[in-house]
Amino acid sequence: MAKDTSGRKLVASNKKARHDYHIDETYEAGLVLTGTEVKALRAGRASLVDGFASVDRGEAWLEGVHIPEYTEGTWTNHAPRRKRKLLLHRRQIDELERESQAKGRTIVPLALYFVDGRAKVEIALARGKKEYDKRHTLRERQENREAQAAMSLRRQR
Repeated sequence: MAKDTSGRKLVASNKKARHDYHIDETYEAGLVLTGTEVKALRAGRASLVDGFASVDRGEAWLEGVHIPEYTEGTWTNHAPRRKRKLLLHRRQIDELERESQAKGRTIVPLALYFVDGRAKVEIALARGKKEYDKRHTLRERQENREAQAAMSLRRQR
């Protein structure tokens, strides 16, 4: 019997990236993985916190992402923090390379997930936030939460 592989299954998300960066544009990229990496991801184990992407000699690479070794693996296990190739269209790679060379721009991974059984990563072209921007974002989020709580309390009466 065939497995149902449709839909999007989230493996890991990088909440810290949205806190530390202004997200300008996002891309969905495929990943070149080994067998034990796929099995570790299917077990739901990965960390994007220290990850970033770079363009080297016309190829996009994902670096610093931690996919732990597969516990059932043998001597064929992978290195947890190895560079992984990103699968993007040529024009997307050229655009990422051009934009990331601008001052203050970087490429960060936002989410790692499966779509129709294939591993994908959502990467973003981002600008670093200043400390006061981070505080402003936190304050806005807190105010929205308080407003929602007040409105729900009002509706209950």
